[in-house]
Amino acid sequence: MNIFFTIKFNFITLIIASIMALGLGYLIGYYLRKIFSQYQIKEAEELSKKILHEAKLEAENNKKTFALELREERMAAASVLEKESKEKLGEIRKQENSLRQKEDELNKTRDRQKRAEEDLKNQLDQLDGKEALVKEEKEKYENLALEEIRKMEEIASYTVAQAKEEIKSKMLDEARLEAAKEIRKIEERTKSQAEEQAQKIISMAVQRLASDHVAESTVSVVTLPSDDVKGRIIGREGRNIRALEQCTGIDLIIDDTPGAVVLSGFDSIRREVARRALEKLTVDGRIHPGRIEEVVNKCKKEVNQQIKEAGEKAVMDVGIENIHPDMVKLLGRLKYRTSYTQNVLEHVQEVAWVCGFMASELGLDPKLAKRAGLLHDIGKAIDHQTDGTHTQLGVEIGKRYNEHPFVINAIAAHHEDVEPESVYAVLVAAGDTISASRPGARREMLETYVKRMSQLEEIGDSFKGVEKTYAIQAGREIRIIVLPDGVNDDSANLLARDVAKRIEKEVTYPGEIKITVVRESRFTEYAR
Repeated sequence: MNIFFTIKFNFITLIIASIMALGLGYLIGYYLRKIFSQYQIKEAEELSKKILHEAKLEAENNKKTFALELREERMAAASVLEKESKEKLGEIRKQENSLRQKEDELNKTRDRQKRAEEDLKNQLDQLDGKEALVKEEKEKYENLALEEIRKMEEIASYTVAQAKEEIKSKMLDEARLEAAKEIRKIEERTKSQAEEQAQKIISMAVQRLASDHVAESTVSVVTLPSDDVKGRIIGREGRNIRALEQCTGIDLIIDDTPGAVVLSGFDSIRREVARRALEKLTVDGRIHPGRIEEVVNKCKKEVNQQIKEAGEKAVMDVGIENIHPDMVKLLGRLKYRTSYTQNVLEHVQEVAWVCGFMASELGLDPKLAKRAGLLHDIGKAIDHQTDGTHTQLGVEIGKRYNEHPFVINAIAAHHEDVEPESVYAVLVAAGDTISASRPGARREMLETYVKRMSQLEEIGDSFKGVEKTYAIQAGREIRIIVLPDGVNDDSANLLARDVAKRIEKEVTYPGEIKITVVRESRFTEYAR
């Protein structure tokens, strides 16, 4: 019994001890967990503070890095800007130097012109002095003539009328000879000083004259379906015809001619645009200013397209490559340009073929010869809108589009304005002459042509001492054969000048006429 009680007591005691141990272990674990949690919280706070501090440091470093990069970028941009400013400043200085050089050239040109004007003035003063001398000589000869008249009257071998005629003839011959000698001296002196300037001025004046239009067609005739259309073309108070003339730049002539309207203007391209527009308007029937402007713009596009196609076809037919598109368009414009009724586009193609044939025979480059022949008159495409001769304008176009130097020289030299620098320039000049002078190339009314040729020969034959006058080169040159015993060199010079003045006053002709006086002595003997 006691043993059982003891065992029971021990068991209870063990249970109580176990429970107490468990409670104590729980309390110890609780406090340990609490202490560990506080330690972890403290450690986390320190870690967060550390991370925050590092983040701040990194942010400051990034800020400094960004500021440094931004500063470098600003410095690079400033360097680029400074470089560009220096380049632009250099370009501006180059332009200033170029302008200064051009200004110096203009000043030099003005100085040369002033010197030329002064020389001409001095020459005029000399001529005035010569005129005074001539007057004095005239008075002297008149006094001598009076004395001779008195002597002749005393001798009674001459009548007064006969004496007057003889003295007059003598005085005129001597005065003409003296004047011819002085004129020749002055010409030789001034020619050496102002030959280049005179050639430039004379060639530009002759080239810019509208005299070649006399022989060309400057009008187009548009056939109308009926005369009633004329009233609609004129419009109320003439507003339609004014609108058409303003849009095209061509004059419309509406007169009593049945079923036709005449378009007049020197620009053949504008005249073609006006002709097309008027034909479309008459067919359509709607004629008012708004419709006129619309149709004219459409016709301009059509004509420009035809110009382009004509240029491309010419280049293709001749067989030339690598021509700038702008030059092709300029070639196409020559389709509507004529010279002495000869179509200029067909003329340049003929010259190109002739140059190619001759170059092949001579062992030269036929393509380069064709190119020079095709482009030799390209300046005529713009010579009515721009100052300068067609050779000068052609040279500028060739240089602008980097043409071969031989081609540029051929353009400049085909009218002998400059010296030829290659055989190609000579070929182009020959081809141009062949194409222009071949039969049927440049047509004129036969009656007008024959009349002008006869008139030129009659003028030359009318002068004293002339043996025979020949009109050659289709009337562009006359050659006067004089008697060597009756005309000396000074008189021949004066004769050429007098013939030129007579032709300018009495003959209507296109371009210019060259007068050549030939004085020749031939002595023939036979040895037997």
